[in-house]
Amino acid sequence: MQYRMLISFVMAVLSSAAAMIFLYRHAESIGLVDRPSERKQHVGNIPLIGGLSAFFGVVVSSCFDGQSPLFTNALLGTGAILALTGALDDRFDLSVRTRLLVQTGAVLTMVYITGVYVHTLGHLFGHEFELGTLGIPLTIIGVIGVLNAFNMMDGIDGLAGMLALVSIGAINLFQGVSQWHSVILLLLLAAALLPDLAANLGLVGRKIFLGDAGSMMLGYFLAWTLIELSQEAQPHLSTVDVLWCVALPVLDTLAVMVRRMREGKSPFKPDRGHIHHIMMDAGLGPRATLLALIGLAMSLVFMGSLTRHLAPGSNLLTFGALAVIYIALVGRVRRGQQARQATATAALHLSQLTRSTAMVAQLQAPVIGATYEQEDEAVQRDAVIASKK
Repeated sequence: MQYRMLISFVMAVLSSAAAMIFLYRHAESIGLVDRPSERKQHVGNIPLIGGLSAFFGVVVSSCFDGQSPLFTNALLGTGAILALTGALDDRFDLSVRTRLLVQTGAVLTMVYITGVYVHTLGHLFGHEFELGTLGIPLTIIGVIGVLNAFNMMDGIDGLAGMLALVSIGAINLFQGVSQWHSVILLLLLAAALLPDLAANLGLVGRKIFLGDAGSMMLGYFLAWTLIELSQEAQPHLSTVDVLWCVALPVLDTLAVMVRRMREGKSPFKPDRGHIHHIMMDAGLGPRATLLALIGLAMSLVFMGSLTRHLAPGSNLLTFGALAVIYIALVGRVRRGQQARQATATAALHLSQLTRSTAMVAQLQAPVIGATYEQEDEAVQRDAVIASKK
């Protein structure tokens, strides 16, 4: 069994790498390239093929593994729809409404086929919180929230993929390494991500990006795996454990959405206000920012592992308190940066205005001097004429 799984992991890596090589040759012709812009500060057109390659690797290795439970098949099928939607978004920049409709349809399809959804929040504060069918809307919000959280975190090289690896490691830590067979799909996903991470970080070959197809796939697979593990009759994870497994993407998404709504903007409107943007604006380089955020994500997982020993409900309050602190702290830092940027911009405009005024004055000076000379000559002529008379 373990020998077969090892071969499946190798298949995931090789098939993902093969798909990457093939798609790289055709990325420009099919329009799957990311072009530099004011918000996207990179050099040249970069192929958006990492996610599609990783998804292909997961599908191939899953077929080779031979395990095909209903949940896995449904997850791969609906995941294919989201991967296609993400690729179309990379190519045509789909509207937020279109993406949300497709994502909602995929979640409802999973619920209909598998019957899995958040029907209970578990034992909290001495009570069992059963939701029943009311848990379906919560499931939709939860899955869409997590997949978009990973999509929003895909802002610097390697970040979304590395955070996914941290989350997969957290799941195995919380449920016990001996239960690894319950997350085989995620382990295959981790293996399939390795070629993308190697190329994205510039370790091998030419640079590629994960793309929306990949970032949405990561969040989607993680969200559904966490829901399944937390909703079993004998759950491996509690509902609060689920939050700690994806803590950093969730906290950052909450902070960004709160800030945007305070500013009167759409919470879905992209900007450069995520934690990785804030750290880079503070002077850190991309690689240092990546390492710092991976360290932060792992620290949050460690904190979550400690709160598991608290009374039921106390760990949820801990996460809630952490969310409030994170939102307030990041928001304050962001406002300070915006104020400094506004001051610097105003000073730059004033400097440019001063230079323009000085240049105009220099250009006008000879004209004014010539006018004075002409007036003096006219006075002298009048004096000569008067003396002759």
